[in-house]
Amino acid sequence: MGAQTEGAPPAASAAEILAQATEAIAAAGCETPEADAKLLVAKALSMRVEEFERDGTTVVVPEAQAEIERYVARRREREPLEYILGSCRFREIEVTVDERVLIPRRETELLVEIGTELPKGARVHEVGTGSGAIALALLSERPDLRVTASDLSPEAAEKARENAQRLGIALEVTVARGIPDHIEEVDLLIANLPYITNTSIDERSPEIRREPRVAVQGDPDAGDAGEDGLDIIRGLIEETPSGWRLALEHDTHHGPAMRELLCEAETRTDYRGDERVTVGLAQ
Repeated sequence: MGAQTEGAPPAASAAEILAQATEAIAAAGCETPEADAKLLVAKALSMRVEEFERDGTTVVVPEAQAEIERYVARRREREPLEYILGSCRFREIEVTVDERVLIPRRETELLVEIGTELPKGARVHEVGTGSGAIALALLSERPDLRVTASDLSPEAAEKARENAQRLGIALEVTVARGIPDHIEEVDLLIANLPYITNTSIDERSPEIRREPRVAVQGDPDAGDAGEDGLDIIRGLIEETPSGWRLALEHDTHHGPAMRELLCEAETRTDYRGDERVTVGLAQ
């Protein structure tokens, strides 16, 4: 290596940098500081986590150290890790995410699982697609299905189209509130709509406040999730033609209410065993 640039920090090993990053992130109260630090260091070094774990003596040059410090500073401010990384894994695909869209959660993968159970050639529409993760994961696993998607946010719809293009998956995404006018009868209507209330948001990690409010709690001007968190979901059910089948994600305590809102309803549990998605017919 050449001479050290005057004023720049000395080169350090990946293990040393990782320890410092972990300590800084932990001090901010993040739940998984070491795992977060590993991913941020790996991103800055353009390496896989496993690569620098095998050799902690890898030298981190000052330029990379500075980049790691910027990433860590963002994480200390409780910016979601996925926004800093720019992407996240969902089922079998990798989707890019930013401040325009909600970050796909593992529990939401249950909606995809339900979609994969449909017969060949079934028609599916997703309301509130966000990053497009659900629709795109479903198409990647069941390309025989006819899947469309929509979102009331033009910015979110744009991100969904970007992900579709990057993944090479054909997905029609339209901007609409609720079910788009051009959507005819489908075999399954899928949605993960806002269900976080002004009270329940305080029970969650601070990162959720960095995600789009319209995707977390709903549009404050056009109607939010309401006192019980089900107002937006009720609105979609009410506009859905009688007899259409829906698969709707909801909060873990919403199962009984959801089974009353739908006919022939059953509630499915997520990977944690929590009631997460109710499937049934519009009345």
